[in-house]
Amino acid sequence: MRPSRVGLALVLAAATALRYWDLGHGIPYAVGVDEPEIVERAFQMMKNGTLNPHFFDYGQLHIYIQLVVSIIRFIAGSVSGAWDSLGQATSSSFYFWGRVVTAAFGVATVLLVFRIGLRWGSRHALLAAALMAVMPLHVRYSHYVLTDTPLTFFVALAMLLALGAHERPALRAFAFAGAAAGLAAAVKYNGGIALVMPLVVCWMTPGARPSRLACTLAVVGGAAAAFLLAAPYTVLDLPGFLDRFARLTAEYRNAGAPAERGDILYLKHLRLQFGWPGMLLIAGGLAMGAVRAFWGPSRVTWTVALVFPVIYFLIIAKQRIIYARYLLPLVPMLCIVAAAAVISGVSLLRRYQFPRVLRTTLIAGLALALLAPPAVTAIGFNHMISRTSTVDLAYD
Repeated sequence: MRPSRVGLALVLAAATALRYWDLGHGIPYAVGVDEPEIVERAFQMMKNGTLNPHFFDYGQLHIYIQLVVSIIRFIAGSVSGAWDSLGQATSSSFYFWGRVVTAAFGVATVLLVFRIGLRWGSRHALLAAALMAVMPLHVRYSHYVLTDTPLTFFVALAMLLALGAHERPALRAFAFAGAAAGLAAAVKYNGGIALVMPLVVCWMTPGARPSRLACTLAVVGGAAAAFLLAAPYTVLDLPGFLDRFARLTAEYRNAGAPAERGDILYLKHLRLQFGWPGMLLIAGGLAMGAVRAFWGPSRVTWTVALVFPVIYFLIIAKQRIIYARYLLPLVPMLCIVAAAAVISGVSLLRRYQFPRVLRTTLIAGLALALLAPPAVTAIGFNHMISRTSTVDLAYD
């Protein structure tokens, strides 16, 4: 077995362990904030036989995924004797199964980061995936039935498919990349920003067949079709969607101003997740990427890696409602950028005839400095949630 495969297996094992660690904490008395918005709606949809969630704060795709999970859970419970009728089932029995699926999205995202990172090299891919595996923000929200982890998965998928479309510029490849962006928007509306990645690839790929315009239309059409298939009541209940969307935008527009500027607060959140070594490496990687996005053979790859996080960050930084989890969709790209700063940055020392053993030692040291702080934070979070809460003690 090749070393990269062994390394990937170890990374995925670590990602799985961190995301499934004490997955049932807080159930049923202290579930995560906003978890009931999805689980309770999926549960009621199963009981009432309706596909309209009557909820448009974000897209409907993850609610439908949880509806499928609820149906499977109910059937399994019926077989095991947990209940004899639909009326006997309570929603608290469905949270754990929903979290299992969310954690699976989290582990799958680590694999996507590895696949994306291969465009830079196998060592880049492995280090980026390892960083994503131990990223505390991603570990935390892989424990809850929320939209942010599935959203991050589909954004990463859109990036992977966009890069694949650049390598094989056929109409179908661009349509699939657009569809992934549409699914991201169907999970949470801001996922639609991912559409910029396949569009940039269209415009930067001279060999796009049959033409750049046709591929652009394929991207937009694929995104629209995927979004409407995954969130059909956006159209089927158009008045309800438009009304709630207007209220939602008003809430974001009229919320009280945060204590500090949004960009400063989000940079502080990133520093807490990556640590100072990670932030410095990200800064170096962004600088290197900005240069290579204009010059060199990897212009398209670097442009795709930079365009989404830059645009996405600028948009969320202007909002008045700020949550750390809103940063999750750009974390895969930041992991790749940081890994590139380590591997490609040290590789530049070849020009100055640095011995290979010194370069290897430097890469190992930088990799350790990059991975250790987030890994410690992620493990600390899991230790915290594994303690018996005062709520559980009160009910016991």
